[in-house]
Amino acid sequence: MNLNFRAFAKSISILVIAAVLFPSVHGSFADSSATPMKSVVDKERLRKDVQVLAAAVPPRNARNIASLDKSAEYIREEFRRTGGRVEVQRFMQDGREYKNVICSFGPETGERIIVGAHYDVHGALPGADDNASGVAGLLELSRLVQSLNPELNHRIDLVAYTLEEDQLLKHPFSRHYGSYVHARSLAQAGVPVRAMISLEMIGYFSDLPHSQKYPLFFLRWFYPDKGNFIAVVGKWGQGRLVEKVKKSLAASSRVPVESLTAMSFLPGVSFSDHQSYWKFDYPSVMITDSAFFRNKNYHKPGDTPATLDYDRMSEVVKGVYWTIIQM
Repeated sequence: MNLNFRAFAKSISILVIAAVLFPSVHGSFADSSATPMKSVVDKERLRKDVQVLAAAVPPRNARNIASLDKSAEYIREEFRRTGGRVEVQRFMQDGREYKNVICSFGPETGERIIVGAHYDVHGALPGADDNASGVAGLLELSRLVQSLNPELNHRIDLVAYTLEEDQLLKHPFSRHYGSYVHARSLAQAGVPVRAMISLEMIGYFSDLPHSQKYPLFFLRWFYPDKGNFIAVVGKWGQGRLVEKVKKSLAASSRVPVESLTAMSFLPGVSFSDHQSYWKFDYPSVMITDSAFFRNKNYHKPGDTPATLDYDRMSEVVKGVYWTIIQM
């Protein structure tokens, strides 16, 4: 009798959780009727950027300031080559100086669109997908703005953050500290932000069945079991931004696009730099390959440049460019 009651209670609990979360999740595939923008993304530049960052010795983590500084200088120089307005945002922690690197295009004033990615790594690891892939995407976005020279009615800030990894114990309120410093500076200056997009692991894809996992078991009923898509992730209350970014990506990229809008405590929803902007009421989303729900190399030595799919990564970057130009 007691065992039956426990089984019944467990079943009811699962149904309640599903009822709460299911209305907040949704997905879509690439728009097959759309004509994708002609590809101008150079996948070999993406590969090179990932290789340079992943080859840092010692690895670019919070303890190895010299490697972080070397990575920041590489990012700054690549940004500088595009002719964008480049600045370094310096801040102190534990008596050490850390750096965010920012490249801006468009009007100096008015609303901003921010695209960010962290360049530090967890532990003594190469961090190719996590998150050299996102930083390579940032650098390529800056080159696209330079080469295509779009007419910009709003300012675009491309920001490479440090101290995203391993900060929870030191900064429980602001677990992604580099982006928190940046978001806080915008809020203190009263800067209006139209949208923030975090690029968090955008290079790992798989066409194998059952290669994609999910934080809740029932999500597999509504999403693909192959890790061959890119995801747009946001929290409740910002579903319109999630939908807008998803549609833009699907209209300009050949990679399928899925989306999820859920409560921020759902595992994975807040696990990147976009969370920092939520703390200051800025609308923000994450574009991701879903990290450890797909990539078995996550936070392991196997996260190397050779494991990434640069063709599909190029499509994602192309889609992000189109999104921020049209937004």
